[in-house]
Amino acid sequence: MSKISTHVLDAVLGRPAVGIEIRLDAAQDDAWINVAAGVTDADGRCRDLFQDAAASRYRLTFLTGPYLKSNGRTGIYPEISFVFDCNGREPYHLPLLLSDNSYTTYRGS
Repeated sequence: MSKISTHVLDAVLGRPAVGIEIRLDAAQDDAWINVAAGVTDADGRCRDLFQDAAASRYRLTFLTGPYLKSNGRTGIYPEISFVFDCNGREPYHLPLLLSDNSYTTYRGS
């Protein structure tokens, strides 16, 4: 089984994004089923989002609108979602680099 973790860096401020809600859904037939949820900690991390991920397709969603609003900012992405395939054997660390009007994600270590 794979471990799935993430973290969010506020690229505008150059520091971790604290308090962003995160949802992890797994594909099942033609639907998405929620399998985990978390909130970024003081380091912007959600270290233990999901410990036992089987091989499947997953969707990771970051609720970024409330974070930006709480910091007096606006952006065009009230939430950010991306879909990835997990092989069920290796760890998946999937960071998000966030700014008000753009984002980047990648597979980290």
